[in-house]
Amino acid sequence: MSKVKYYYDPDTLSYRKIEPQKSKRYRNFALFFLGSMLFGLLCLVLLLNTNLINTPRELSLQREVKNYELQFELLDKKMEQIEEVLANIEDRDNNIYRLYFEANPIPEEQRKAGFGGINRYKSLEGFNNSEMIIATTKRLDIIKKQMAIQSRSLDEITKLAAEKEKLLAAIPAIQPIRNENLRHMASGYGWRSDPFTKARKMHRGMDFSAPKGTPIYASGDGKVTRADNNASGFGKHIRIDHGYGYMSLYAHLSNYNVKRGQKVKRGDLIGFVGNTGRSEAPHLHYEVWKDKDRINPINFYYGSLTAAEFENMLKYASQENQSLD
Repeated sequence: MSKVKYYYDPDTLSYRKIEPQKSKRYRNFALFFLGSMLFGLLCLVLLLNTNLINTPRELSLQREVKNYELQFELLDKKMEQIEEVLANIEDRDNNIYRLYFEANPIPEEQRKAGFGGINRYKSLEGFNNSEMIIATTKRLDIIKKQMAIQSRSLDEITKLAAEKEKLLAAIPAIQPIRNENLRHMASGYGWRSDPFTKARKMHRGMDFSAPKGTPIYASGDGKVTRADNNASGFGKHIRIDHGYGYMSLYAHLSNYNVKRGQKVKRGDLIGFVGNTGRSEAPHLHYEVWKDKDRINPINFYYGSLTAAEFENMLKYASQENQSLD
């Protein structure tokens, strides 16, 4: 119940009851109502900007955002692991594989290069977590580019390895006559006494003394370019082009087991020891050529001799004796 208010009337010397005016009553009511509305609106704004009251959809979206943030953190850790593995592969690629196959290493700035030109990530701007999303996307793009570069490098290494394998198979690397069929290593590469003129002469091959008909084997993969008796002094002889600048020659044969144009593998039977051409006794005269220069064949027997056998051959090959051709 509202309080009744009075005022003192000096004319009547008595107290009179104050009768409120209707206009004031309406004004007070309007002010109260307006104040209440403003207060309620303020409370609503405060509640909407706090986590005290959220709709089910808002709660669901908040959980989804939290889940995305967690997924980004996990993705970040996985990218760190990928970058570590990739860095290890790149290091081995540059310092082992490419070094072994004599290929130039890939520069670091090429491996780690970013992307220039237009803004590739404009569509990712304007979101609450745009910086995190753009940074992660950039990182993924760089990793993808590094992997593409490394993949091309490994393809190149694979080709180099295959070529290296062909090279190793092509190099004349075995003794053309087996030790069990060999009487002795008659003469090596160097200055020797000519068996016919007795003059000191440069002997640019090795002479293997063996009975007539002893098998002769190709010392490396290649293609037979000659199998004839048309070279002065060599008699029946075979020449094999091994590629990569290598060529081997087998002279004074009694017969052939190959023909011109035929491809052979290391260890294939190609002919037989004889005494044709300018020869003093049955033997094989063997030469190795590199880039059209005759070189010492003794440096190419790592594929068929033990250390002791090679040491013994080296001893006899270094003696300045008489050659057989």
